[in-house]
Amino acid sequence: MKYFPFFAYCFLLCACQSSTTKTETNKATSVEKAAFKTTGSVERLTEAINDLIPKDAKIEVLADGFTWTEGPLWVEDGQYLLFSDIPPNHIMKWSEKEGLSLYLTPSGYTGKTPRKGEPGSNGLILDANGNLVLCQHGDRRMAKMTTPLTNPQPQFETIIDKYEGKRFNSPNDAIYDSQGNLYFTDPPYGLEGNMDDPAKEIPFQGVYRYSKEGQLSLISDKITRPNGIGLSPDEKTLYVACSDPKAATWTAFTLNEDGTVASERLLYDATGSKEKGLPDGLKVDKKGNIWATGPGGVWVFNPKGEVLGKIKTGEATSNCALDADQKTLYMTCDDYLMRIKL
Repeated sequence: MKYFPFFAYCFLLCACQSSTTKTETNKATSVEKAAFKTTGSVERLTEAINDLIPKDAKIEVLADGFTWTEGPLWVEDGQYLLFSDIPPNHIMKWSEKEGLSLYLTPSGYTGKTPRKGEPGSNGLILDANGNLVLCQHGDRRMAKMTTPLTNPQPQFETIIDKYEGKRFNSPNDAIYDSQGNLYFTDPPYGLEGNMDDPAKEIPFQGVYRYSKEGQLSLISDKITRPNGIGLSPDEKTLYVACSDPKAATWTAFTLNEDGTVASERLLYDATGSKEKGLPDGLKVDKKGNIWATGPGGVWVFNPKGEVLGKIKTGEATSNCALDADQKTLYMTCDDYLMRIKL
């Protein structure tokens, strides 16, 4: 995650107060639909990558001019993508038909006192009822937007905000399983002072499970900077990225039926890479392949942890999202929104 100056945040917050504005912000411009510019390349390390990404596939830049993009979410009912622009406290919307617009603000911090750092929403997911669920940095909670997706308003209901009576650091990414249990990570990136913030109440960075019955349990307190999170198709394996430069790894947790951890293994260690970026967000496709943002772009793993190839965006790539038929991968990359056809 990046740290941004206070004056930039204040400028953006003052410039955009409406939660449903359909115009583009001064900081974000959509690339002309008819001719998206292309960038980067695909590094093909195995023949298997050719079954996932066509040989003629191009990385397209859909929009740019943001501050730090994150949390992409494809909404099939409406055919659009939502994603967070964290420092200005925005959620943006992009569609092939309508291009780019501001979807919601504030998105992650609803306080009245201006603050520095990364106050906005990060990971965005949908619950079983189609409600927007947000990892809110500034408000330090998992929350649900209480208005319909078609009428977004900054009205939120807390899902969970404390562990053993102590406030979370800043929930970062999350996923529901098919039973309605919520898994999420809680690194310190949304705190103004990060690890040294005096408001930090929990001494570790946790990976949690919040059951459909309302019980919160700790999956792990050993990952120094837990970030992206995903489940295998059979929901027996939980994948967690660590965005610590000193331990840039992906871990696989084998889960018992009750959600407790049976065992864990190192999926891959990218520590020491000289490429831009760190392990961050990830998604798992229907075949169990893991699309994980990391140094250089998006790493594509099979379930064994073998690297099949890499989508080289040339930017620090924070997260990715698959559309409903898994024919397109959307990527949030620093101040860009990109995609590649699969």
